Amino acid sequence: MNIKQLLLKRLAEIAESLSKTPNALALLGVGSIGIELDRMDGYSDLDFFVICKEGFKERFIEDLDWLESICSVSYKFRNTEDGYKLMFQDGVFCEFAVFEPQELKNISFSGGRIVWQSEEFNMKIGVSANLPIDKAVDIDFSIGEALTNLYVGLCRYQRGEKLSAYSFIQVYAKDRVLELITTIEKPQDIKKDVFNITRRFEYRYPNKSSILSKILVGYDNIPKSAEAILEFLDSNFSINTEMKNKILELCHI
Repeated sequence: MNIKQLLLKRLAEIAESLSKTPNALALLGVGSIGIELDRMDGYSDLDFFVICKEGFKERFIEDLDWLESICSVSYKFRNTEDGYKLMFQDGVFCEFAVFEPQELKNISFSGGRIVWQSEEFNMKIGVSANLPIDKAVDIDFSIGEALTNLYVGLCRYQRGEKLSAYSFIQVYAKDRVLELITTIEKPQDIKKDVFNITRRFEYRYPNKSSILSKILVGYDNIPKSAEAILEFLDSNFSINTEMKNKILELCHI
């Protein structure tokens, strides 16, 4: 049995277990185990929501018998007040949360698949009303942030604050580069993750994302990273000459 088959089998087993557990109402698959099954591969995990009757949330969180009865659990970690990250003994990794019906309106998710629901509960799933607003990129702002992040980061680098410099250049400025790439390359027809721009970025923007190998060069190559970002900005946009020269000077001290 390959991992995809195992994931689907495990989800079906969870559904069956919940169907026999008092006060369980529904099982909702999300992510690549939800409505995006075409994305599931050998590196996917199980993301799901359990819906239970009002007043029984803690029962399903505090006692994981409804999961542990299926397969031995080798590791579990309660990462939020609503749920866990969990590894089964056979290598199936899960991230899940438990909600009561009245909480559903406040959950942010991009759609899901009803795997099981009790006869007394009629759940209709759509797109959450709490999704992040997909705002158009403010190009001038992103350029300005990138340039000033490079400048501040390089000043800290020259001061010996390499860790702070790394954050300003290979994290903050890099994130602005990602935003700017979305304005100059048409994305491929691959589903966007509205919560995280880095997900599937290389597949959505295969041409411009090649710059990342020049940007993400590590703690010991911070000036090279700054130069790569500056070159990207200068090649694709109109940037301030004085700031460009200041940044280049700091790169070559």
